[in-house]
Amino acid sequence: MMNVGSGHCAPTTQLNISVHHMHLTFGCPRRESEYPSGQSDFPALTRICVMAAVYPSELIWRWMLPDGTRILIRPIRPEDRQIEQEFVRDLSSESRYFRFMNAVNELSEGMLNRFTRIDYARELALIAVVSEDSHEKEIAVARYVTNPDGRSCEFAIAVADAWQHRRIGRTLMICLMRAAHSRGLQVMEGFVLSSNHKMLGLMHALGFTVRPAERDPTLKHVSKNLTEVAGPALPETALPAA
Repeated sequence: MMNVGSGHCAPTTQLNISVHHMHLTFGCPRRESEYPSGQSDFPALTRICVMAAVYPSELIWRWMLPDGTRILIRPIRPEDRQIEQEFVRDLSSESRYFRFMNAVNELSEGMLNRFTRIDYARELALIAVVSEDSHEKEIAVARYVTNPDGRSCEFAIAVADAWQHRRIGRTLMICLMRAAHSRGLQVMEGFVLSSNHKMLGLMHALGFTVRPAERDPTLKHVSKNLTEVAGPALPETALPAA
């Protein structure tokens, strides 16, 4: 799994993105650990309108893979506790370690609350789900947390081992950038392991700037100016808006 994680605290205090055998797992943004308890550069995915008082239904899309697999991308909800837990449990031990930077087999009650009961005003978690036996199965999650400056955010993403090499991580990242941009955020950032050449390649492909991290030679600091017009190409299999 592609990974953003750090061993500095539990679960993490920084983002370190590392790729090993092309697993895709990113650890949590820095501020997650503080709570233990339409432009051309974004996908033209079909939006689905859902009535909700606070839930950001404008951030729901549907997408079809080249093989016909239908994927729903939507903000996480408190009732997603079970599929979020199952998602983490189904990750390989290596992927879970890359994600949390310690031996996490499943999410604690506090972590489940933190990951599913989010403050949509300052953070966002988008999950990709497919239908299996009339039930939703989570196959990926991407999230950001707004930094104290109010203009930038730190991101995290994880894609299930069985769903690699299908552009899911890339598309989910673009959706996350689109959401952050629409909320007035100007910069998205993270930290990548210097040895994670495949993830650094993805960051370059998404238009992120890659620089050495100031305090750790094993890390690269990656950042993306969300106000730029140019960006990654639209997925070829994205459905046009209805």
